[in-house]
Amino acid sequence: MAPEDIRPKESLLPEAGRNVRQDGQKGIDMKRLGVIGGLGPMATVYFLQLVTQMSLADTDQEHMEIFLHSNPQIPDRTRFILGQSQENPLPMMIEAGRGLARWGAELIAVPCVTAHYFHGKLEEGIGLPMINTPIETAKCLKEEGISRAGIMATDGTVASGLLQKALEAWGIQCVLPDREGQKKVMSLIYEDVKAGRPADLGKLQEVSGQLFGAGAEAVLLACTELSLVKRDFPLGPGFLDVLEVLARSAVVSCGRLKGEYKSLITRQQ
Repeated sequence: MAPEDIRPKESLLPEAGRNVRQDGQKGIDMKRLGVIGGLGPMATVYFLQLVTQMSLADTDQEHMEIFLHSNPQIPDRTRFILGQSQENPLPMMIEAGRGLARWGAELIAVPCVTAHYFHGKLEEGIGLPMINTPIETAKCLKEEGISRAGIMATDGTVASGLLQKALEAWGIQCVLPDREGQKKVMSLIYEDVKAGRPADLGKLQEVSGQLFGAGAEAVLLACTELSLVKRDFPLGPGFLDVLEVLARSAVVSCGRLKGEYKSLITRQQ
């Protein structure tokens, strides 16, 4: 299967200050965010935490309104993309998104990178714009002056070329793990984090070290389970967490961003 074409185009996200609902206390333009979650469940919880801590808000009432449908029963995206399963996750994701739209959501976020393989069909099926995390990640790297990035992601994301196409369209070269390195990435995602076991930090350090050694100026934690490893362990400089990219995009579109989150990468010396 081939992912949809990702080209350097204008973001579908609404511009800050162009939203339709206002916070009466300070006249803040806001949109209602809908989140298709459960892919996996802990990553969804962390996404909501990131959105909250990135938001510039002095009171409860100044935070954005969020509708969440967390459905861990949505079939595995990687297995379907690789042809290892006939269970298509798209219909259940569309169903969840339509429910969010009925509740009043105006913008959709999906805290799962591999799910963006279905981005165009999700927008069409739900009838709402959806934050395109691969494109937002490419824009973030470009803004930071990164021209070569390593990718740590699921087999489904890597095999589809989802991130590679997005980054290359913005003039950013990609570096991928070798076969053994990719196996370690999948083991970390599925056998450690998704299984609820302690993450083996050595797997991440070994693979990221290989990518930095191959000339990567930054390494993308391009699976939301890897975001949880970054949350729990000090990884040092040079990493870009795509879940942070998604959260920042949601805050910029639906609320106000704290100044310390304008940059998401600590550069290596």
